[in-house]
Amino acid sequence: MISAVHFRNFKALRSAAVRLEPFNLVIGPSGSGKTSLISALLQLRSLSGLPVTHAHDLKGHRPGGPQIEFHFSPPFQNVRVTLGCSADQLVCNLLVVDHPPGLAGEGQWAELRTQLQGIRAFLFDHHAMAVPARRADDAELAANAANLAAVLAARRESAPVALAHLEGQFRRIQPEFGGLDFHDAGDGRVELRARLAEGGAVLSAADLSQGTLHLLAILCLAHDPHPPGLICLEEADRGVHPRLLREVRDACYRLSHPLAGTRAPVQVIATTHSPYLLDLFRDHPEEIVIAHKRGHAATFEKLAERADLLELMKETNLGDLWYSGILGGVPAE
Repeated sequence: MISAVHFRNFKALRSAAVRLEPFNLVIGPSGSGKTSLISALLQLRSLSGLPVTHAHDLKGHRPGGPQIEFHFSPPFQNVRVTLGCSADQLVCNLLVVDHPPGLAGEGQWAELRTQLQGIRAFLFDHHAMAVPARRADDAELAANAANLAAVLAARRESAPVALAHLEGQFRRIQPEFGGLDFHDAGDGRVELRARLAEGGAVLSAADLSQGTLHLLAILCLAHDPHPPGLICLEEADRGVHPRLLREVRDACYRLSHPLAGTRAPVQVIATTHSPYLLDLFRDHPEEIVIAHKRGHAATFEKLAERADLLELMKETNLGDLWYSGILGGVPAE
């Protein structure tokens, strides 16, 4: 959906641009622009639902100050959206839309702004997931996945086939479990539980590990019959054992590359600090975005644009190249 994002004088991103693929893994140190990229997408979602300023109304007078410009894939390649921010970069409250003239252009923007409402960002919190959640028939996974129990319980009624596929993947990835249960916790709340494969004992969500809960949240997104149009997944490797990171990658790919005819693809932007997860994308360097921080300035670089990449990968794997600092995207020493 979003093909590129350009930053001008926004925080550390003084002059930076990033091209986006259906799936994107963003690596880099703290303060290098990873969170700014996700925040910009969320701000785009928020402002696109409000009255906007059209470029032709400005009569050539573009707003000054920090700006974030968004470009889109077909059929919206002729629409450009600019996010205008205050000089202190703390508030971005102006959205300028530039689209072709006439009813056709207005129709394009109307359709695009509807799709932009499907942008979501997630940073899972296993403590919140362990607490019983209030039931909801139309539950959408919360940003911290605190309502995971309610979402899966609702799916048991509304999309039992999707939930069965999720449980099947869960049992395959973690064979010590035999399935999921949903316990009525009273006061309209439901608690997520997991059955052990041997003996049938049931563990409450509070007794499940951080990695298990995060894995369930990722599977919840991957097996959503009606997922958001764009998903930002912060710290995709968080709490997951390195041996299970391939499952995280495959779940993300399930979103961005669905089986033909099943549903529309979901654009995924995931961040990680794990060299083990990075190494799983050795064959797809076009999906890797390196966020560099040099002094007070940050920039983005597509790994596939490194002219020396093939030569470097003859010596060692991507994770080691990143950890060593050869690829950049590491804290300053």
